[in-house]
Amino acid sequence: MSRTTLFGEQDIAVQVARVAREIIRHSPGVDLAVPVLTGAFVFAADLIRALAREGLDLPVEFMSLSRYRNARQGHGEILVRLNAGESVKGRNILLVDGVLDHGHTLDKARALLRDQGAASLVIAVALDKQRDNALLRADYAAFTGIDAFIVGYGMDDAGKGRGLPYIARA
Repeated sequence: MSRTTLFGEQDIAVQVARVAREIIRHSPGVDLAVPVLTGAFVFAADLIRALAREGLDLPVEFMSLSRYRNARQGHGEILVRLNAGESVKGRNILLVDGVLDHGHTLDKARALLRDQGAASLVIAVALDKQRDNALLRADYAAFTGIDAFIVGYGMDDAGKGRGLPYIARA
């Protein structure tokens, strides 16, 4: 399978460090990270470590939501596999995901967290495609504006490619 690398390991490391600094500067009250599994796990791990290096050591709760279910096209319904639960009540949430395409999954995650009593919420993603018709925008993004199906750095193509250390056009 031929892939075109868009962002290499060094590019990613530089941008993750930048995002961590921006979060600390502009969202100092964040007190809980909530990554959306499965696509966010690599970015979330890097971002949480980068935040800790900058002095913000966050506890973590996970959510697992799926719209793509090992396909390139999203299904209408979002499957909630794991919800963060009561631990978010009254907390200032850093919601973390791999890619913001049309925003359906993040919009669902945001609604669930608000329903569970989150005090505030900001969103950080590895890649915000910045589509005109997206339901929302990320507050923080390592990369923006790539209009392609991407793979690597935790994001997959029908279950493959998550372990690639770079972000590529599938």
